Amino acid sequence: MDGTNLYAAQYEMFGPKRYLDFQKLIDQLETKTGDEFEAIYFYASYSPRPKKLTKYVKDYLKNEAMFYKAVNKTKKVLFFKGYRSPTSGKEKEVDVKLTADLVSFAFEDKYKKMFLMTGDADFLQALFAIRSLEKEIGIISMENKIMHKGAFYFPTIVIDLVPNELKLKTHPKQKIRVVKIEKERVVIKIPPMQASRVG
Repeated sequence: MDGTNLYAAQYEMFGPKRYLDFQKLIDQLETKTGDEFEAIYFYASYSPRPKKLTKYVKDYLKNEAMFYKAVNKTKKVLFFKGYRSPTSGKEKEVDVKLTADLVSFAFEDKYKKMFLMTGDADFLQALFAIRSLEKEIGIISMENKIMHKGAFYFPTIVIDLVPNELKLKTHPKQKIRVVKIEKERVVIKIPPMQASRVG
């Protein structure tokens, strides 16, 4: 799981007052796809806390903390936490570690089938390397962060959180399957009192 990409996708969709319940999302994915995840490798980093906190930044950091807390409570999750550069704020180690694990686990024959959840096409070359080892590969993307290029090469599940209007433009050669999940089943509203205590 490209956790930072997933967090960005869900924040873009729900804003600061709601977040994805990661365990329920996994449960829904397993039910809808018929695949049971034996292990979930989650790669992310926490946003840096600036010296001056605006209301927007406070709300963002609270939401992020609650989302990652829910991820850490999810069964079978192994959470790799990278870090952010103190000067630029850019994420460090996360993408490299994810890529290294994808490839090394394949060479060590730790899996026969895997799904990469991301919308980031930077991982495509790693997937090509794994495919040469005859691994079964799938991509999972949120509806607003789709790896369109990857869908030409690998079966891609797009999570459509309904009710909404998903206007998905696809090419006939893309291998996309839309999986509809009811939003109220996987989204948590942050109570005002709770939101004010987190941070």
